Amino acid sequence: MTGIGRGPFQVGIEKGELRSYRYGGYEFMHQVGSPGWGNSDTEMFPVIGPTAEADYRVQVPRGNAVQDQHGLLRELEYQLQGKTAESAIFYKTYKAGTLVKNSKYPQRSKVQWLMWPYDFRIEKAFGLSDSGLEISFAVSGEKDMPFMFGYHPAFKLRTAEPYISAGERIITLDDVLAAGNKALLVQDRQEVCLHDEKSLMVKTSGFRHFMLWTEVPNMVCIEPITFYPYATGQHQLHTGFEYLGPGEHNFRVQLQPAP
Repeated sequence: MTGIGRGPFQVGIEKGELRSYRYGGYEFMHQVGSPGWGNSDTEMFPVIGPTAEADYRVQVPRGNAVQDQHGLLRELEYQLQGKTAESAIFYKTYKAGTLVKNSKYPQRSKVQWLMWPYDFRIEKAFGLSDSGLEISFAVSGEKDMPFMFGYHPAFKLRTAEPYISAGERIITLDDVLAAGNKALLVQDRQEVCLHDEKSLMVKTSGFRHFMLWTEVPNMVCIEPITFYPYATGQHQLHTGFEYLGPGEHNFRVQLQPAP
């Protein structure tokens, strides 16, 4: 476990995964092993959303890529690039055409190997300030590579009636549960607030929307995304792509305890 800290903030990171985020001893992150989901955070790249109905093929300029739900990035392992007392940087790299074993096969998927026809590199940086934790991502790779990007953290819930505010919109836990596997869309927002025993602001840049998802009352995923995949059919998933320029594409998520 990689640990960083600053004042009342303590962060625990396991191979690039945010396992713990504590403020004054209060834990915000869903814990691995608790009901609901087997992770505490992950990323969705280079696609967001399911692909099974399209036979796990996603149309890209170089042909068909073989992708399972939310892409192949989560199947790669982060490497530690550097660390200080208050920050840590991890990265993943991928070589075009490399076959990646699908951990969902055969129990939850029909495809054993995943493939993407472009080189890419993802850098994930954690940094603490007086206001909280910032998680930033730098996406780089071949020019004109299509991609979607989403961050998928899960937060622990304690009270009977937690809710999320998005401007004047109030979203209850029942609203999120009712959305089911498609997740609830919070469109054109860069900031939401989770209200529970303690409140947490989630502020973003580089993303367009949020998805909210859970199947249990003890956690909720608040997911910044570039594209909401259920706006189109799985055979049309390519309509949600952005394209890399000559430099990095940057995304940022700030997790700030709220008064």
